[in-house]
Amino acid sequence: MFKALQLHQDESGKTLAQIVELDNHHLPEGNVTVDVEYSSLNYKDGLAITGTGKIIRDFPMVPGIDFVGTVSDSEDDRYQVGDKVILTGWGVGERHWGGMSQRARVKGDWLVPLPAELSPEQAMAIGTAGLTAMLCVQALEQAGVKPEQGPVLVTGASGGVGSVAVTLLAKAGFEVHAVTGRADNADWLKSLGAHTIVARSELEGQSRPLDKAIWAGAVDTVGGDILAKVLSQMAYDGAVAACGLAASFQLPTTVMPFILRGVKLLGVDSVMCPYERRLAAWQRLCNDLGHEHYDAFSTVAQLEQVPELAQQIIKGQVRGRVLIQP
Repeated sequence: MFKALQLHQDESGKTLAQIVELDNHHLPEGNVTVDVEYSSLNYKDGLAITGTGKIIRDFPMVPGIDFVGTVSDSEDDRYQVGDKVILTGWGVGERHWGGMSQRARVKGDWLVPLPAELSPEQAMAIGTAGLTAMLCVQALEQAGVKPEQGPVLVTGASGGVGSVAVTLLAKAGFEVHAVTGRADNADWLKSLGAHTIVARSELEGQSRPLDKAIWAGAVDTVGGDILAKVLSQMAYDGAVAACGLAASFQLPTTVMPFILRGVKLLGVDSVMCPYERRLAAWQRLCNDLGHEHYDAFSTVAQLEQVPELAQQIIKGQVRGRVLIQP
């Protein structure tokens, strides 16, 4: 028997979350079974657990879009019993039972080995959010953005992706300006490496087609009006790595930043990211994040706390990364 957080839907369509006891025969199809040590709470998990977003199509579902753990059974030659593995993305926690459980069964193709430099707890302190943040940083670098070109902006900086992006960009030598709607997070963001704190209100509301050129690069986790404002403030030949929609999936912008300043809008996805690119990103995370950073942007919670935490993350009340210990 093992414990899991399971989502159901009642007759009215409301999503309900409850802790259940399950047997291995309840597990979905897959060729690798993993004893989960940690999952983590991401914004997408919040949408799924609260029913705020139509993330889950088939019930019952175990949420948790990432996890780290130990292989307990394997029909995949690449993974042996006792191996430590990480899973992020691939629709797990959305279409396939996820990591908010003491046990998970998945396809071996979805796994990557846990790097020797990381503990399981550190791996989930990074998790989907940290992987996405690294892919954003790499996208900016590949677009030619360099520290000497000017400051970079991170929106949603208090969240999982944003907080790791602040840390990574600061470590890479950039002057990082961190956007947050919570003034009480200012000191914490500066401890992660932020040079300047920008109030979210400064970027809200309708933007002009072009504004004063400020940013050499940006990581945007929120979309909507804020992304439109950021695009209007990009310097010539600047680039924005966009990876989220916490504010809105809409983008009320014009072509002006693109055709007059050569601005590049780079879409970043970690869900279907190819295996080799994942491995490279994880290795770069191992190299760039010092051990002192993990505790700075992560906390640990229990499975029973997840429904309340899901409500909080949707409201923007969760700071940094929350690890879930099933």
